[in-house]
Amino acid sequence: MGINPMEMMKVATRMKKFQEQHPKAIAFLQFVGQNAIKEDSVIAVKVTDPEGKEYESNIRITADDLETIQILKSMKQG
Repeated sequence: MGINPMEMMKVATRMKKFQEQHPKAIAFLQFVGQNAIKEDSVIAVKVTDPEGKEYESNIRITADDLETIQILKSMKQG
């Protein structure tokens, strides 16, 4: 499966827009990515919908996850 250049351009455009609309979120994710994402770290996510219903989940970071993160980082840099 190859990477579709047009789809990658769409993703890049959407990510730029997301960063413009949510600069604190991007800064937080960058800080956490550089300082806190280590093996056995736990990432917890909570979403509250407009009606107030809450959804929560978490994952414990594994060595495989760290490898995936490194691949994604190298794609961004490349």
